[in-house]
Amino acid sequence: MTSEPEKKNPIWRRYFLWGMPVAGIAAAFVGGIIFWGGFNTAMEATNTKEFCISCHEMRDFVYEEYTGTIHDVNRSGVGAVCSDCHVPKDWTHKMIRKIKASKELYGKLVGTINTREKFEAKRVHLAMNEWERMKSTDSRECRNCHDFESMMPEFQKPRARQQHLNAMEVGQTCIDCHKGIAHSDARDRADEDYLEQLEAPNPAFIREIPQEYLTSLAKIEAKEAAEAEAEKAAKAAQQEAVQAQIASAVDAAVAEERAKANGKEAAAPAGGGSDVAGNIDWNAVASADLKLFYPGQASFEWVQNGKFHGGARPLTKGGDQCSTCHAKELDTIGNKIVAGGELEPTPIPGKRGVIDATVQAAHDDENLYIRMQWPDAGHSPAPFVDGGKMDPDNQIKVAMMITGTGIELGDQAGCWASCHADNSYMPFDPGADAIAANGDVAGRLNTQDTVTKYISESRTEVEVKGRRGKALGGWDKLQAEAQIEQYLADGTYLDLMRVYADGSATNGYLLEQRVVNDGEIAASANLSGGMWTVVFTRPLNSGAPGDVPLESGQTYTVGFAIHDDFAAARFHHVTLNTSLALDDDSAAINVVKQ
Repeated sequence: MTSEPEKKNPIWRRYFLWGMPVAGIAAAFVGGIIFWGGFNTAMEATNTKEFCISCHEMRDFVYEEYTGTIHDVNRSGVGAVCSDCHVPKDWTHKMIRKIKASKELYGKLVGTINTREKFEAKRVHLAMNEWERMKSTDSRECRNCHDFESMMPEFQKPRARQQHLNAMEVGQTCIDCHKGIAHSDARDRADEDYLEQLEAPNPAFIREIPQEYLTSLAKIEAKEAAEAEAEKAAKAAQQEAVQAQIASAVDAAVAEERAKANGKEAAAPAGGGSDVAGNIDWNAVASADLKLFYPGQASFEWVQNGKFHGGARPLTKGGDQCSTCHAKELDTIGNKIVAGGELEPTPIPGKRGVIDATVQAAHDDENLYIRMQWPDAGHSPAPFVDGGKMDPDNQIKVAMMITGTGIELGDQAGCWASCHADNSYMPFDPGADAIAANGDVAGRLNTQDTVTKYISESRTEVEVKGRRGKALGGWDKLQAEAQIEQYLADGTYLDLMRVYADGSATNGYLLEQRVVNDGEIAASANLSGGMWTVVFTRPLNSGAPGDVPLESGQTYTVGFAIHDDFAAARFHHVTLNTSLALDDDSAAINVVKQ
């Protein structure tokens, strides 16, 4: 009997791996590659700018805003497209994001944002979704390109380097500060309470400050310090030359007058009080530089409102002083505001944005002596005043304020604590009719048509946020008289000294209003050789109400203001918070004993 040959299985069924035909495994593998390749290709196609703007909602609305921004075109040529900011890089989070984004297809079908009006109505909601996503991930997509560890402070502006340092220390993330950098900013349309909660620091985001960052920071600070010293030396030399010129001119003038008077004493020069601080050798007193800038209508409420002022949180929550961020950019700020815009609706053509002044301070056993000098700038008429001079009798006025105790943000903001949005000439100035209609408050303030500076403690309520259209400030919400008197007794006020162009002066304080009292003060003011020199003196500790006592071992926050060119009200130049102390060279203004 013959046997038939064994029938063999096809080759693709002869070999097995883990109980499965090898050929089947190979086919599945190849199929998987093809599927994955196709899937991934399609997936990445949805991440392209072309895909994102293929519908008119994106092309006509958000893409239009993105075009021309720093993320679109810049000096380095490295741009960011939609997916770089809105789609995670890693697979897991990318898939989650794609699934969530799929509901946009439904929105497309029903026309949720297919018109400009519908889009604007949904803009804040859409923006909040993105803010919250970025906040929850510590701005993960931002950090794909921007990283604290790679930032070099020496190439950043002073404010940016300080804010990034703060962010690492307290746990803030990119989106807390950087909203609206590629699209129109919707932050000012969001609820302030929501923003405060969203932008609060997260301890989980706190980072160790990289050594590279600290090294770069030290490098730029050393460079800036050297430049500041060189600039100071140059100014000192220039000032010495001007003073020598002034002295020569004065000597010549006195000699001429004496000759005309046949030996009789010439009259004292105009400006008044030439013997003020006659016992002080100013040549032996080092000067400190003061940069006064033009603030426009930037009120105390404005600086606390994050919708308008990006530094509101560092100021109100972080404890930063105004000078922490702005000390090195006052030229830029002053020149920008004085030119007109949101903070200056009535600009004065030709008015300078900053005044570079010097201040010297000395004391003896009884009195404080201050000398300020700055260059005159000629006259730039105010177009909204007949004759162009707001205060024709005073070409200049100088004010110095010393911050008392218990004033909200007093040590951080200095005299800014008294500048409110409803003062005269400010955005929420109530006007004469509203003041007159509030007889009780007008009577207590002894005014008919103006609201002077005041501190917030003197009011029962001060509106800062402007919620539901409320006017900012609180001019008409006076505390009870007994409370005002208690504040005065406790030292909760701004000590205010003012010097006028003729050398006259007043002493007083700011609490519920500007008050001029009988406090001691003597002053002189003189314009010579194109340089203003103002000198004034007051007791260190008069014991009078409204006078902050000055004592050794204490550091005080002070502020200076100059109304130049016949200016009045808010059209002045001011300093940021400045420190002053007796015989302490760590203070910005060291009051030396003579």
